[in-house]
Amino acid sequence: MNENGFTQFSTITVLLLLAAFYGGTYLLTLLIRKDKEDTSGFMVAGHHVGFGMGAASMTATWIWAASFYAAATSGYTYGVSGPIHYGLWGALMILFIYPFGRRFRKLAPNGHTLGELIHARHGASSQLILAGSNILGSVISLMVNFTAAGALVSVLSPLSFEMGVIVAGVGVLAYTLTSGFRASVFTDFAQLVALMAIAIIIIPAVLFSAGGPSVMVEGLSRLTDEQANIFSMEAILHQGAPFFVAVLAYAIGNQTISQRLFAVREKHIKSTFVTATIGYGAIVIGLGMIGLMALSVGMEPIDGKMNNLIPQMVSTYLSPVFVGLFFILVIGSLSSTADSDLSALSTIMMADVYGKNIARNNPNPKVMMLVGRITMIVATAAGLIFASFSLDILVMLVFVGALWGAIVFPVIVSCYWDRVTNAAFTWSVAIAMALFCIARFELLEMTGLTVLSFEILASVGGAVVVGLMVFGFLGRTAGFLAAIATLIAMLIFATGFLRDYMVLVASLTAYGTSAVVCTVMTLFSKERFDFDLIRQRVGDYDEVDTEDTSNLVPEGAK
Repeated sequence: MNENGFTQFSTITVLLLLAAFYGGTYLLTLLIRKDKEDTSGFMVAGHHVGFGMGAASMTATWIWAASFYAAATSGYTYGVSGPIHYGLWGALMILFIYPFGRRFRKLAPNGHTLGELIHARHGASSQLILAGSNILGSVISLMVNFTAAGALVSVLSPLSFEMGVIVAGVGVLAYTLTSGFRASVFTDFAQLVALMAIAIIIIPAVLFSAGGPSVMVEGLSRLTDEQANIFSMEAILHQGAPFFVAVLAYAIGNQTISQRLFAVREKHIKSTFVTATIGYGAIVIGLGMIGLMALSVGMEPIDGKMNNLIPQMVSTYLSPVFVGLFFILVIGSLSSTADSDLSALSTIMMADVYGKNIARNNPNPKVMMLVGRITMIVATAAGLIFASFSLDILVMLVFVGALWGAIVFPVIVSCYWDRVTNAAFTWSVAIAMALFCIARFELLEMTGLTVLSFEILASVGGAVVVGLMVFGFLGRTAGFLAAIATLIAMLIFATGFLRDYMVLVASLTAYGTSAVVCTVMTLFSKERFDFDLIRQRVGDYDEVDTEDTSNLVPEGAK
C-alpha cells in the first residue's frame, strides 16, 4: 500500500514483470526471424496472413491503451452511456472500413500502403499528404501508448512516469525491429489471447470486489441526471458524435489498418473485419465499465489525471496477483498497438517516401530495409519525447481523428470516381484542415454569419459521413439518398444548435469542406482515369525490374 491506500509493487517486481513480458515477446519473434528478410515480408508479411492471425492482429491493434484509459474516462465522465459510445462506435468503424477496404485491395492487390494507391492514382503531392497525416497520427498513437505505460508504472510502482515510458518504448522497439510487420502480427496473436483471458477475469473481479452490482446501483445516486441517462444528449454531443466521426477517419487514414488490409489474404478480408468488430466491441465496452464503477463508488482520480483512473481502481480493489495480471494486460494491449505503429511508420517511409519519391519506383531493397529500421528507431525516440508531456489521451484521440477527417472523402471518392484530379485532392485536404483548425481552436469569433457558415459546413460533413457509410454497404443510390436526407435534417435541426459543441463542429467541418471543394473542382475536370493502371503501378519492390519504369509513374509524380 502507499499513501493513497492502494497496492503498489516494488521496483524489482515491476522490472521483473516488464522484463518477463518484453523478453518473452522478443523470444517469440526469434521463432519467425529470417536470415534474409525481404521488403514484402517486412511490410505486409508477403500478403499471406490467414484469417485467425489477421482477425487477432486487427483486434489487438484496435484494442490499445486508449481502449482502457479513454473508455474508462468516458464512463467516468458521461456515466452509463459512456462505455457504449466508446466501444460500440469503435467496433462499427472496423466494420465500416471493410467494403472500402475490398475496393482498395481490388485496385492494388500487391500494395503495402494506401499512399501507394493514391500515388498511382494522383501522383506525389496527394500521396505525401496522406503519408504525412499517417506519420502524424502514428507518432501521436505511439505517444498515447507510451503515455499509458508511464501512467501505469508510476501508479503501481515507485518508478517514475518517465521510466515507465522509456521501458515500454525500448521493449517494443527491440522485438519489432527484428521482423517488422510479421513480428507485429505474430505477437498480436499471443497478446490477444492473454488480453481476452485476463479481461474476462479482471472486469468481474473489480465489480465484485467493489461490492457487487448492488453497490453500483446504490452509487447511481451520485450520478447527475445526464450521467444516469443512457440516451444522454450531453454524452452524445460531447463524446459519442465526435468519436463516431473521428473513428471513421481513423479507419480510412490509419496505416495500421490499411497495412492489415493489404496483408490478409483477399478471400479472408470480410471474415477478418467482422470478427475483429465483435471482439473489439465486447472487450472495450466491458473495460469502459470500470470507469463507471469508479464514478459509482465516488473515486477521485489521483492528481486529477484521468489516465490514473483504471490503475487506481484495479489496485484499490484487487489483490496483488490480480493487479499483476492487469499490469500485463495493459502492457500487452499498448505494446500490440505500438508495434503496429512502428511497422506502419516504417512501411510509409519505405514505400511512400523512399520507394515512390526518392527512388522513383526503382528502389534498392537493402536500402528500403535500412530505411524501415532507422524509421522505427527515430519514431520510438519521438514517441518517448512527446509522451513525456503526459497529455490527455481522449483529447489527443479526437484531435487527430478530426484531422484525418479531411482526407476521408478525397481518398474514397478517388477510388470510385474517374474524374477526381490531383489538384482536387490536394486543395480539398488543405482547405479542410485550415477550416478545421479555425473551428477547433476558435481562431475567429464564432458568432453571427461566421458560426452559421461553419454549422452549414458541419451539416454537409454529417451528410458525408452517413452517405459514405450507406454507400459502402448498399451502393451509390442509397448512399446519395441517405446523404440528402441527413443534410436536410441537419440544416433544419442543427443550425443554431451545433455552435454549442465546437469540437463536433470542427470534426464535421473537416469532412464537409473536403467534400465540397473536391466535388466542385472535380466537376470542372474533363480528365478520365483508367483504374487498371493502379494495378500496374503498385507492386512488390523485391521484384522491381531495373529497366526504366517512368511509364508507370503518373504525370503528377514526374
